[in-house]
Amino acid sequence: MGTQLRGWRSFAGIIFYVVGAFNIIGGLAAIFKDEFFIAGDDQLLVVDYTAWGWFLLILGVIQLVVGAGILKNRSWARGVGVVLAMLSAVMHIAFLVAFPIFGLLTISLSIAVVYGLVVPSDPDEARV
Repeated sequence: MGTQLRGWRSFAGIIFYVVGAFNIIGGLAAIFKDEFFIAGDDQLLVVDYTAWGWFLLILGVIQLVVGAGILKNRSWARGVGVVLAMLSAVMHIAFLVAFPIFGLLTISLSIAVVYGLVVPSDPDEARV
């Protein structure tokens, strides 16, 4: 494939930036403004919003770094990107009650990132 990135991996790198930015925004909202999220007293949440916010913020920053690695065609970024995208999707399932639209959007984009990283971008790569 050479050094030029194209196709699905390029798409995955760009979308990973978007997912990372969404997680940073969600993390900052959870840290500084708990009432931004909607959840009733009878709805179960695994952790409090502040802890979730710090986790999202850290995950988002790491996702931006991995997104840059994907766009620079670094081999380590592909595997780490799949793991982080799956972690992000699963983690957002736990908080669908608190922020359903944001959660569904992030889950969908994370799945698109996984697909973009695992599908062969080059016809020669598919023969390996």
